[in-house]
Amino acid sequence: QVQLVESGGGLVQAGGSLRLSCTASGRSFRSYGMGWFRRAPGKEREWVAFIRGDGSTNYADSMKGRFTISRDNAKNTVYLDLNSLKPEDTAVYYCYTSRANQAYWGRGTQVTVSS
Repeated sequence: QVQLVESGGGLVQAGGSLRLSCTASGRSFRSYGMGWFRRAPGKEREWVAFIRGDGSTNYADSMKGRFTISRDNAKNTVYLDLNSLKPEDTAVYYCYTSRANQAYWGRGTQVTVSS
């Protein structure tokens, strides 16, 4: 069983930045990939970024250059740095991982970007 807890969301003006964190319980954190999705009001869930155990990353095209995913294995934590935020980035951001074909999700953290 893996528990994921996100934090760092909040209200920010357009052009601002936030750092989201997701801390995972359990062992062997460094061996597993971690990622982020988001869900904006009235929209489908949207994949944001993913980081593998070796530190390699992938991003949704629309977020490349503005968002950065990273991890600190000593803290069992993955980060998502959000820069140059836009009102359309307003969403609940969820981190996720999968282990042994089981997906795990956090409860999400709200990001609101005002214009």
